This record gives sequence, C-alpha cells and structure tokens, in this order.
Amino acid sequence: MGKLHLWLGLSSGLVVFIVAVTGCIYAFQAEIQDLTQPHRFVEPKDEAVLPPSEISEIAQAAFPEGHLHAVLYPTPERSAQAIFFSYGEGHDHYKIAYVNPYSGEVLKVKDENKGFFPFILDGHFYLWLPDSIGQTVVGTFTLIFLFMVISGLILWWPKGKNLKQSLTVKWNARWRRKNYDLHQVAGFYVMLFALVFAVTGLVWSFFWFRDSYHQLLTGKEQFVEYYDPISDSTQTWNEEVSALDKVWMKMRAEYPNADYIEVHPPELPHAAIAANANPDGDTYWQIDYRYFDQYTLEELPVDHMWGRIGEASAGEKLFRMNYDIHVGAIGGFPGKLLAFLLSAIIASLPVTGFLLWWGRKYKAKKPTAKREVMEPELAKI
Repeated sequence: MGKLHLWLGLSSGLVVFIVAVTGCIYAFQAEIQDLTQPHRFVEPKDEAVLPPSEISEIAQAAFPEGHLHAVLYPTPERSAQAIFFSYGEGHDHYKIAYVNPYSGEVLKVKDENKGFFPFILDGHFYLWLPDSIGQTVVGTFTLIFLFMVISGLILWWPKGKNLKQSLTVKWNARWRRKNYDLHQVAGFYVMLFALVFAVTGLVWSFFWFRDSYHQLLTGKEQFVEYYDPISDSTQTWNEEVSALDKVWMKMRAEYPNADYIEVHPPELPHAAIAANANPDGDTYWQIDYRYFDQYTLEELPVDHMWGRIGEASAGEKLFRMNYDIHVGAIGGFPGKLLAFLLSAIIASLPVTGFLLWWGRKYKAKKPTAKREVMEPELAKI
C-alpha cells in the first residue's frame, strides 16, 4: 500500500496540484467578477423592464452572427443577459450581451470563453488540453486521487501509536519531520472533503460514473439525458404578444421573488419554450425548470431530472446539488470559503508528499556517500 501510494502519488501529483489550485482560485469567481465588472449592474428603477423579445432584438443587433440561446433577468439592480451560445465546427461561441433592461442600452458584449476565469476553469476541467482528451486525463487522475485518499487513511491509521501524535504537527522538529506531519495530518483532516470533491468531480468526467452515482442516489437504473419536449407544430401562434414574452410574463407572475428568471427561445419549429426560475441566485439545485408548447403554451412534462424541484425525489435533489456541493456554494459564503481553504490544503499534499520522498532519498544517499569516502582511509589502517 505504501509503494502504491508513493508511486501513484508521484505520477499524479502535478495534475492534482493544478486541479486543486485552479479550484481554489475559481471558488470566488462570481464575487470577484461582480467587483471588477460594472456592466453587470444597473440603477434599479420603479418602471417596467423590456420583455425578452425586445431584449433579443437589441442584443442580436449588437452581435448579429450570434445564436441566441436564452434571455436571463436577474434581480432589479443587475443587467439583463442575452446569452449567445453555439457549439459546432467553425461556429463555436459563448457570449453574453449585458443589457440595461429599463433603457435597452447594451452595456457590454463579453466573450465568456476568454479572460482569466475561463482560463482557470479550462485548466480545472481539461488541463488546457483539447476537451475530449483533457476531460479523460483529469477524470483518470481524479480516480487515482480517490485511491490516494483511501490509501492515505490506511497508512495514517495509528496502529497502536499515540493517536494525538497522528493528529498534531510537531512544529519544533526538524524540517523532514514537520513535512511528514504536515502531509499526514493535513491529509487526514481534509480526507472526507477530498472524497466529496473527487466524487462530485467525477460525475462530469465519465458517463459510467455519473450513471452509477445517479442510480445509487435515486434508485433509477437509467439516467435520462436532457431533451426538449415536442411542441404541436400543426398549431400556430396568432396573438400579438409573442409566445416567448407570454411565457416570461407567466413565470414572473408565478415566481415574484425569484433571484432570476430565464427564458429560452425554441431552437426548432417543433421544440418547446424552456423557462426556469431560481429562488437563490448563488446556487443552482433549487431551480424550477418548465417547458411550454410554443404554439399553445400548454405546459409539457419531461422525464429527465431538469423539471420542477418540488417533483424531485430526495436522491434527485442530492444529485442536482452536485455542482453546488463541489464548489462549496451549498453552504453559502462560509461554504465557499471552506472550499477555498480545503482546495489550498489539498494542493499542498502533492508538494509535501514529493518533499517527503525526496528527503528520504537524500537522507538514504548521504551515509552511502560518506562511507565511500571513508573506506579508502580505513583500508590504510
């Protein structure tokens, strides 16, 4: 177990360090972007905001080649967002037009694939490699890290030694001993959280892991992928107000206290209008996802997990919490702070582990070298 822990640790240490450090940096990305990007905010007014059909037209004029994916309305002091997203060869883009919902002024069209935090997120998920390669590499080393955590617990186990000694760092010892204590003691204290980070991260790395984890939580044998329900394309919409605006009005009436409401124009003639409302803009798991026939506005049911939160089972709710648990947002600001600190400690483990191996190697060679120098002198005697 010691040998496996050593060599797998040495082979995966750099990847674990990068993933942990990027996760640490990304923990407060929302708060930092709010502080540094004034286009996210507007002066709230006691007047009606523009409907999504008008926001769409204004944003489309600012980014004519973009494919409009959704229009999002946050709280009154924030700008509306026209989200442009397309994924396909030669047509990839992910941009957000930040629009003043009262005046229609386009405050900024921002490329969400560029900048500091997209760079950090790309490293966290893909190690800055092509997506298909990087996702597999990160997932594989996360599996190794999962074994490292379990094997580390086995190696840490006191086995008759003083338990207090295994739980504290001897700060007045030599650097090798301090490094050893830091590695094993810090590893023990973050073990449970490291397992949570690894498991929630693996959900995005491998379909087989996601499906198995989903089955474990929900008891359902099959994970149903996201899909848009079908609208009745034999019908027509003849009202003066657009169907998209009608859905938005309905959502506003039903969720007056939501932190944000988002509506998605139908992608195809037979697709539905998707809409969602989030009561807590700092997390995602509580979102109510709704789907409406684009011709009749009849609400359409879905079999996948992205439906109304009130209809989800306990296991499905836990699965929907996956991202919020992974980044610590489930615990609010204290949870994010804890995730930040834990990620920093996890990033230190490959460093202290490498120094532990290097120190032992150096210590083992030093007496050998001394002996080689002394042997000729001993021979003279």
